[in-house]
Amino acid sequence: MRLRLFLDSADPHAWSQWLPTGLFHGITTNPSLLRQAGQPCRLEHLNQLSRRALDLGCKELHLQAWGGDAASYLACGHQLAAFAPGRIAVKLPVSLAGATAARELIAADLPVTFTACYEVPQVLIAAALGAAYIAPYLGRIGDQGRDGQAELVAMQRSLDGLGSSVRLLVASLRQSTDLGLLAAAGLDTFTISPAIASSLFGCEATNADARRFEADAGCATS
Repeated sequence: MRLRLFLDSADPHAWSQWLPTGLFHGITTNPSLLRQAGQPCRLEHLNQLSRRALDLGCKELHLQAWGGDAASYLACGHQLAAFAPGRIAVKLPVSLAGATAARELIAADLPVTFTACYEVPQVLIAAALGAAYIAPYLGRIGDQGRDGQAELVAMQRSLDGLGSSVRLLVASLRQSTDLGLLAAAGLDTFTISPAIASSLFGCEATNADARRFEADAGCATS
């Protein structure tokens, strides 16, 4: 399976910076990220943001439905998916209400991403319903005093053991080193913040060599 990275941000300025690099398959958002970016969590505004993201080359945009009950999640999910059919994944909490709405959305051939996953058995819900993704919160699992990496590896093994097509979308990463460790264990789908994206290019030895190459190139052409 090919590595798939998502930018975890609702800030269009960050989208403009990072999507042109070609590193990111798409963008993940949620109401909390929208609030942090000063973006209203309203359908008409999300429609505008979706157009901007897709114009920047976003292949897949994950938008979270809201409402708190299955009927509200379902109605909101249909409206979000209609912004760009086939390119919007509807995010839902892996709760009973979320699962109930997900069943109907998936039956309508709409991709669903379960979010706020904390426990290994929760990935079985995603597998049983045929969701496209489920997003476990690595950092927040660690905040509970548990071994987040071990938990995520167990989740991936469960999906692999079932032969499930659900992709484990690792979220709540706190440091770039987690990417390499989890990738070595077979995980291949991650959503990262702009700060983590920047840290991937923070190797001072590499940056020093690049500056030296430029200086030497200037000497060679002078």
